[in-house]
Amino acid sequence: MNDAHDLNLILEARTPLVVLETFEETRALQLLTRVAVKRACALHCWSATEGINYLGFGHKIESDDDLADPERALRAIKKQNQPAIIALCDFHPYLTNPLIVRLVKDIALGDEKTRPTLVLISHSLKMPPELTRLSAYFRMRLPTEAQLEAVIREEARLWAGENGGHRVRTDQQTLSQLMNNLKGLSFDDSRRLIRSAIRDDGAIDESDLPEINRAKFQLMDMEGVLSFEYNTEKFSSVGGLHGLKHWLEQRKGAFLNGSSKDTPKGVMLLGVQGGGKSLAAKAIAGVWGLPLLRLDFAALYNKYIGETEKNLREALELAELMSPCVLWIDEIEKGLANGGSDDGTSRRIQGTLLTWLSERSKPVFVCCTSNDISGLPPELVRKGRLDEIFFVDLPDEAVRRDIFEIHLTKRDQSPGLFDLPLLSAASAGFSGAEIEQAIVSGLYTCAAQGTDLTTETLLHAIANTRPLSVVMGEKIQALRDWANDRTVMA
Repeated sequence: MNDAHDLNLILEARTPLVVLETFEETRALQLLTRVAVKRACALHCWSATEGINYLGFGHKIESDDDLADPERALRAIKKQNQPAIIALCDFHPYLTNPLIVRLVKDIALGDEKTRPTLVLISHSLKMPPELTRLSAYFRMRLPTEAQLEAVIREEARLWAGENGGHRVRTDQQTLSQLMNNLKGLSFDDSRRLIRSAIRDDGAIDESDLPEINRAKFQLMDMEGVLSFEYNTEKFSSVGGLHGLKHWLEQRKGAFLNGSSKDTPKGVMLLGVQGGGKSLAAKAIAGVWGLPLLRLDFAALYNKYIGETEKNLREALELAELMSPCVLWIDEIEKGLANGGSDDGTSRRIQGTLLTWLSERSKPVFVCCTSNDISGLPPELVRKGRLDEIFFVDLPDEAVRRDIFEIHLTKRDQSPGLFDLPLLSAASAGFSGAEIEQAIVSGLYTCAAQGTDLTTETLLHAIANTRPLSVVMGEKIQALRDWANDRTVMA
């Protein structure tokens, strides 16, 4: 089956109005041309700048009026008594005019054997209620992986022809990742991104993938409740979490290659604030080479009834369009807390999210982070919706040493100049974020004094810090006790 076959079936059913939503107007008109030739049917195209254009075969629409005017054009079309396909390009602004709507309806209610079929082509179009029962919606297929590969090869040949026959440098793994990341885009958008990647440096390599993901996100207009996280991490930037790292490494191939019927669905990261949950979410996307989308529950909520659920549904649909990707739901308990003080909005949000988690078929790996799992519905944390619950505990002495080394290196400090065993012992009870801030504090002190950072300076910063494990010791211990036999240690 293809687009021409499917569109022809709609016309065979004598549907008077066809709504074709697309940004690819030229491709849509080419599709209509193929269908019109197959049906031996006249084809015309109207636009506000050109009026009615005769596209090369069938009868013409003759009129002395200015057919760039939508009302006059529709009146001329209404007078026709021969079947035809008439494309109305960017007609959506005129559908708020009652007279225009009535003229369209008059044409649609004409004799089905002789009336023309109106095909409304626009990037987005909502039909008035009185026309919806007379309309059929049609959407052109997105390119398949084989078609994307053909576009890549075509653009590579064009570049080679313009550059002395030099071949575009790439490898099969990067090409596969590129084709995965282009899924959900139109032919035209895919071609532009492929061309941009090739013409930048004559190569398609891993450095092109983040930029393509960013451009794809912008093309899909996802700004709002979903945000694109530009800075992902490598697991080398995350101290500890060996259990989580091993678990993810085992499932990387199954998720990226679709080599298993049981594709990994996602994880819940529960733990102490500052323990590295957010960093781990970023690292999953970075290591797997996937775009990272962050769902902001605060931006979801709307004062109008039903709008919050609609926002969530649209966000999840857009995440599927970006697939394969990692969807990071940060501090999920703030959006799904149990309670009845919000007119049932939280319950409806829960239902929408739980249904999607159970039924989604696109490769969207969900990473939920939470500081308090007690407020979450049991249905969310059961196996089947998410694969595992990991507990991110405070780092032990060995992991704290790794964290010191990571953050000192990030700030152009040589870890070998510091007494790391002493620092890791002195920072017992510190989270990764608190260790980082101790280093930052020490650097500020040294900058003010005009001295170099030393172990003594860091020990002083550590001594002046009251970690969360002290400030909220009872609560953190209760969380640890709860997680001890209910979760997997990350």
